[in-house]
Amino acid sequence: MKFYLTVAFFIVIFHGLAQRSVVVSGKVTESETGTPIPFANIIFTGTTDGAITDFDGNFVARTDLPVDSIEVRYIGFVTRRKGLSGESTQIINFQLDEDVQTLAAVVLYAGENPAFPILREVIKNKKKNDKRSLDAYEYEAYTKIELDMDNISDQIRRRKVIQKITQVLDSIDQIAGEDGKPVLPFFISEAISRFYYRKNPTYRHEHILKTKITGVGLTDGTTTSQVIGSTLQEYNFYQNWLNIVSKEFASPIADSWKLYYDYDLMDSLYIDDDYVYRVDFYPKNDQDLAFQGTMWITREDYALKRIDASVTESANLNFIDKIKIQQDLRRTAAGAWIPEKSRVVVDGSEVSKNTAGFLAKFYVSAKDFVVNQPKSPDFYQNPVSMEMDAQEYPENFWEENRHDSLTATEENVYQMIDTLKKIPIVKTSLDAAKFGATGYIKTGPIDIGPYTVFFGDNDMEGIRLGVGARTNFQFSKKLTIGGFYAYGTKDNRGKYLSYFDFVLNREKWSTIRIERQKEIDQIWTLNQNVPLMSFFYSFSRFGVLTQPFMYTKNRIYYQKHLWTGLNQTIEFKQQSFHPRFDFQFTPENGDPATMLSDFDISEITFSTRWGKDEIFVINDNERWSLGTIRWPAITFDYTYGIPNFLGSDLTYHRLKLRFEKRQKMAALGISYFDLSGGIIFGDVPYPLLFNHLGNETPVYANFTYNLMNYFEFSSDQYVALRYRHSFEGLVLNKIPLMRKLKWRLVGNMNMVYGGMKDSNKDLTIYPQDQLGNPMIPFFTLSTKPYAEVGYGIENIFKIFRVDAFHRLTYLNHPNINNFGLKFSVQIII
Repeated sequence: MKFYLTVAFFIVIFHGLAQRSVVVSGKVTESETGTPIPFANIIFTGTTDGAITDFDGNFVARTDLPVDSIEVRYIGFVTRRKGLSGESTQIINFQLDEDVQTLAAVVLYAGENPAFPILREVIKNKKKNDKRSLDAYEYEAYTKIELDMDNISDQIRRRKVIQKITQVLDSIDQIAGEDGKPVLPFFISEAISRFYYRKNPTYRHEHILKTKITGVGLTDGTTTSQVIGSTLQEYNFYQNWLNIVSKEFASPIADSWKLYYDYDLMDSLYIDDDYVYRVDFYPKNDQDLAFQGTMWITREDYALKRIDASVTESANLNFIDKIKIQQDLRRTAAGAWIPEKSRVVVDGSEVSKNTAGFLAKFYVSAKDFVVNQPKSPDFYQNPVSMEMDAQEYPENFWEENRHDSLTATEENVYQMIDTLKKIPIVKTSLDAAKFGATGYIKTGPIDIGPYTVFFGDNDMEGIRLGVGARTNFQFSKKLTIGGFYAYGTKDNRGKYLSYFDFVLNREKWSTIRIERQKEIDQIWTLNQNVPLMSFFYSFSRFGVLTQPFMYTKNRIYYQKHLWTGLNQTIEFKQQSFHPRFDFQFTPENGDPATMLSDFDISEITFSTRWGKDEIFVINDNERWSLGTIRWPAITFDYTYGIPNFLGSDLTYHRLKLRFEKRQKMAALGISYFDLSGGIIFGDVPYPLLFNHLGNETPVYANFTYNLMNYFEFSSDQYVALRYRHSFEGLVLNKIPLMRKLKWRLVGNMNMVYGGMKDSNKDLTIYPQDQLGNPMIPFFTLSTKPYAEVGYGIENIFKIFRVDAFHRLTYLNHPNINNFGLKFSVQIII
């Protein structure tokens, strides 16, 4: 009897042990990028028990069944299984490899695809579900950005420069985990801001409250603090097209969804309290700018509940292997849906076998939503603004205010970056890279540069040697002092520029600039305001100078941001011109008694620029435009030449109007329009007229007429149109060889039409030929427009572009080319 009782006792014990619950928690990430994988299925092998990962890849799975392993499954990734220990509570993390072979599987249906009725309902309900249907909304945003180097091969590690940071490289292997691939972080940032949207009129405004920035080579300057907010990380799939890395991608719920995608209805389930359909989507053409992935659509109102969308290496993109966007959306009290969490990962490819790749990770969390309470229009006048003390906060601020706590890996990233910044070879290399990109090298409160002023060689100056400098934000948060000095060994003359920039108001951006300059310029750059840090400025200092003028210029410039999208500038300029060639004119009705060679002008200019959705960021004591999004930019200038003021010899009125627009053309690509015109009232010599900018170099420049000679045409009234179009991969993707090369077709059309009054032409006394005819150094456009068309291929070896141009008019002019090839180097995605 004792024996049977003993056996029964052990049976009960073992049965109890077998029925003991097993709880497994952990995180699922991609092995390549370390990105969390949300919505993945966690299953105890051989059972139906498990869990689904949340937006951050975390899970908690429970079972009462006897199990010995657990596995994770997700479309596009290789299923991974791990064994369980005997403990009731365990932590197991998974890092999944991408399964490229399964990504483009398409199911054929005998009847209508069951996903199509769902998609039609999504399109029918887009307007009410789109957050843009709200009169207004606002929320608190927490934004986190991390930039890393990845694919660091053993060959790269053996380089002498890299070996000097071995201590950091040893630690990145530990951060990667057992299945992940190591990355080397060089930038991480966090920001808390308040984001505001108003529908009518449409305005957006983000106010940066606090920022925390740690980076190698990327400073904590004001520009970085603004671009790390949520404004530039906003993606709305209810739009037909999403702009990502300057490219337009078709949304999987675009109105024309059938043109770009195939769909599969995979499942239906509950997420939170919403019953949803799971729909997978794939691009019909793998080189189209389209996504593949999974979306979850609610049954109640056919809204987008969640989406996991990727763009892979097969798309016609440069330097990018993969783009992934993940969003978790929530319904507002007014019915529309707003992203509650968003994650974007850009996986950059290696430029060559001897270089590493890069990873860019963006995460935005939103909370404290307020809807349909619009503020007054003047509240939105600055698209992005920042608290003056945004980078100042108590020690425990981020622990208390982050929407999500940092992972152990992210905490290690801060420590690794701090270590990297202290390594001398890293600092020296990054300073050299920044010098090449910006033209300046920082030395405390002074920046030395730009390097474009350091050297020149031309027939008037001989060897030209120069040096330049400016103060930076470390010197003053309001005042910038800068300039350069250059000396010519042939003319033995010094040239210089000195200026003072003062920020009067940062919130309603207003500045004043005072400058004085003594310089020599060619006739075709004389009134072009060519920036110091530009190709054309450098080029104008070499070779034979065309009709050069020495000049001395005094200038006062005031700029003010008046309203959202509206900016006003007022400029006063006094300038003395001294020709370095035979030049004479008669300013008063051709009277020889008034003949001048040197002359002076005094003028005041009022300039108004309107760009309704133009985005600006403040770079320390400067403001940079990031361009407009949908609306055109329109600029109007009026200049009055003030007679007899500070020695002025001339009186005139000059008007200019310019219209610029970047236009998305859906699948046809992107067009760029630049329409401008001008007119001068009053008689002035040709150096002050509109001297159209030609291009005799082999280098393509989109702001010149590429087959027009220097100073070939001059006008006192004109209208000009420049049109550029990028077909992206539309045409060449259809040709098998071109598709593999990822070349892209581009087109150009440039035209200018104008004229010149006889009174302006007759002001100048021209040299004469042997027959006594005046040798006028330019032509006019009074009979027909100058026109040229071009076509070309960009993305050759990812960075080269070749354009072929045909000149269509004025083919009888001397020393011109009717056809030409222009080359350029460009970094495009």
